[in-house]
Amino acid sequence: MIEKRATVTGWGLYPSEENTILSGKNLEKELGLYSDVTPRGLGRSYADQAMNGRGYVVPFTDRKRFLAFDERSGSLECEAGVALYDIIQTLGPRGFFPMITPGTKFVTVGGAIANDVHGKAHHVDGSFKNCVESFDILLASGKVVTASRKKHSELFHANFGGLGLLGLILRARIKLRKIETTYFKQQSFKARNLDEMLDLIDEKDREFPYSVAWVNPLARGKSLGKGVLTAGDHAGIEDLSASLKKEPLKVTGMPGLNVPFFMPGFALNGLTLRILNGVINYVQSHAGQFSHYDSFFYPLDAINNWNRGYGKRGFTQYQFVVPVEGARLTIRKILEEIGTGGCKPFLNVLKKFGKGTDYLSFPAPGYTFAIDFPISRKLFPFLKRLDALVLDAGGRIYAGKDATLDAQSFASMYSQLEDWKKIKRKYDPQNMFQSDIGRRLGLV
Repeated sequence: MIEKRATVTGWGLYPSEENTILSGKNLEKELGLYSDVTPRGLGRSYADQAMNGRGYVVPFTDRKRFLAFDERSGSLECEAGVALYDIIQTLGPRGFFPMITPGTKFVTVGGAIANDVHGKAHHVDGSFKNCVESFDILLASGKVVTASRKKHSELFHANFGGLGLLGLILRARIKLRKIETTYFKQQSFKARNLDEMLDLIDEKDREFPYSVAWVNPLARGKSLGKGVLTAGDHAGIEDLSASLKKEPLKVTGMPGLNVPFFMPGFALNGLTLRILNGVINYVQSHAGQFSHYDSFFYPLDAINNWNRGYGKRGFTQYQFVVPVEGARLTIRKILEEIGTGGCKPFLNVLKKFGKGTDYLSFPAPGYTFAIDFPISRKLFPFLKRLDALVLDAGGRIYAGKDATLDAQSFASMYSQLEDWKKIKRKYDPQNMFQSDIGRRLGLV
């Protein structure tokens, strides 16, 4: 095994620290010689989810082979380092697409399991677990087992949202969606305030399998919560215009645009916030009838290293979910707190979750907000105030993006934490698999 020191961070660029990177060709045989290891994919978690300041980080992005594909059922077997991008590039032109996808295609299958990622269709399709049939995982004992809903079922379920702390996922079998085109039919709906927005979401979620709303972070008073809801569905071949029918299963490559350097901190100010949200408002409210999958699911993927736009200090994405009952009051309080808290949010995204799953998986029935905040000294006490509001409402924070939550608050938010810890002790009694976030949230 090869060890080397390197600066490691998440996509939010905060925190950042020196880690020891561990690599080698005989990973399955030699990993057991080490303790305190953290699996890592493409690093698209926002904070310290795949960081380990006192142990070893094990990248798994070079294990990205397709092992088997059944075109009749859409079942794909692949190594855990395969990214959703790879799946789309290879199988999109053959009429298959990831069943469940988050807001970036640059996430590995292993990372998608570890964070139990979700997307615009959660109210219909649920989280990533719902498309996974089984996976092979290297345990702390050195044994490789296959986990599924019927075999090692507790290990299977506990890995979704388990942040890679139960073992190293080697291979997975996932179900893909059969599609006629890589385009989507979409509509935009404007809301003048929070009540209108939540009513729109409730209404359109009954009509469309995909929906997400942009909420203007600058709106105050009677306009608090105003924004644009975009909803859509897969376009069939007959839906397309003559020009789009020429290449109905078109896929795109890596982004051509790039942020080559870190933007200066002073660029993040009230003026740029107003300009950015003015542009977003126009784009969202003037969306065309058809959208290619890249612009529909992955608009930010169009710019490589877009996270550098927040400067060297970085940012955090604060995502929470609160139950439907009482949600309007809670969300209003949080938006008002954001308006007066002195921490400028640069992106507010809102949607509604459907039925959740178990253990440490984040989605639960209710409304979920994802909010980008640049890192500043004011931010940390400010987020503690938001944590308290979320807790009071019976909600929780997404560990897959969190950078600041404490162990006591996390335990209060996740009622099955102790059940998950029992599974952790069963399969990893010596805490071989650890991470910075694992220690911060009291998972190890």
